[in-house]
Amino acid sequence: MALLRTFILLFLPLLFCGGTAFACSVFYYIDEATGNIYAVNNEDYFYDTDAYIQVQPAKGKKFARLWYGWDDFAQGGINEKGLFFDGAVTPGQERPKGYKGPKGNLGDRILASCGTVAEALAYLERKKIALDNAHMMFGDRLGNAVVVEWVNGKRNIVRIKENRLLMTNFNLSDTAVDGISCPRYLAIDKELQRLQSLKTPVDLKMLGNAGARGVQVPMKTETGRRGGTLYSSFINISEMKMILVYQLDNEKTTQLDLNEIFAKNTARTIPLE
Repeated sequence: MALLRTFILLFLPLLFCGGTAFACSVFYYIDEATGNIYAVNNEDYFYDTDAYIQVQPAKGKKFARLWYGWDDFAQGGINEKGLFFDGAVTPGQERPKGYKGPKGNLGDRILASCGTVAEALAYLERKKIALDNAHMMFGDRLGNAVVVEWVNGKRNIVRIKENRLLMTNFNLSDTAVDGISCPRYLAIDKELQRLQSLKTPVDLKMLGNAGARGVQVPMKTETGRRGGTLYSSFINISEMKMILVYQLDNEKTTQLDLNEIFAKNTARTIPLE
């Protein structure tokens, strides 16, 4: 496909955020010129992880969905209704009273049950689920996007502004002391602002290179385990097209037409290698 041949990312040098060696960066972006909606994610983790893409078909009242992750756990994904989600680690926090941590594959359950951001937030509230070490981004094909996080025993909702929403590994609703200092957040946001100022249509490649400003190149831990950006996913939610680049290698690229994938109505596991 033409898009695959031209989708080459410029991966930039390692950037640290708050001392976290393996972190994540996620953004949702609405192109003012076309109205197209995009979601981009860098998943940073150990390179010996057996990551894969999982497709689950529609069944009964459950939506068809696709997620990426490992160990039967969705780190992020999208469903047939165009609801996207992803998560990122944050400093530890106290959960609100009466709430509990998630059990099992929370992301898969949300994608199976919810078609919009509002429905995803309602699901978390109905089940009384709160995270104590991460926040979650939800975005849909209607132009709604939020980051939900739990800080000091309270649920906070950060909503999209100026056609973009970005998160890394600090709580967006808790920046009063130090402000926003994460270099990956600042680098990505600066490029998104530049693209927005052009007043011309953007495409998945341009937004992919904006996301590339937050990748982390491979490095070894003190124990010798190698890690960095395990994969980067790029989704055109409006057109339901997806590209995933594995381990910062443009030769290891998976391209999917999500409408075609979901129409087949069959389960499928796609190894990342």
